[in-house]
Amino acid sequence: MIQRFIELGEGYSDIYELIEIAKRNSDRLKHMMVLHTTINDKAMSSLIVILNPPAEGKFQPIYICREGVPNHEIKPNKRFQLFAETAKELDKELIQFNVKPSTLFSEKDLYFQHLIAIFRLNHYLPALT
Repeated sequence: MIQRFIELGEGYSDIYELIEIAKRNSDRLKHMMVLHTTINDKAMSSLIVILNPPAEGKFQPIYICREGVPNHEIKPNKRFQLFAETAKELDKELIQFNVKPSTLFSEKDLYFQHLIAIFRLNHYLPALT
């Protein structure tokens, strides 16, 4: 199975797109996540939608709006609120935890590999066999 991140932007239109992906693929929706981190002394969050692979195929997409939303516990905001409301509407637990910022990695792909490893270790993604 191939597990790969698909990065969207950080603005409202990107959050709406992420929410639409979750709603339109509710039958494949595996997880909705919020990853918290600190970048340049700012508490930021990434919003993530993980889909199950399609019936035919081995590709598992992980959609992310990376580190562009203020941490809702520090600064309440509409983008997080919309995402949380969608999770509730789709009857999904909003999984939240803290991670290292992507700025600590020399390449974005290394950061994504790091996150995939965390997801696998916590059984949010299946390990490759």
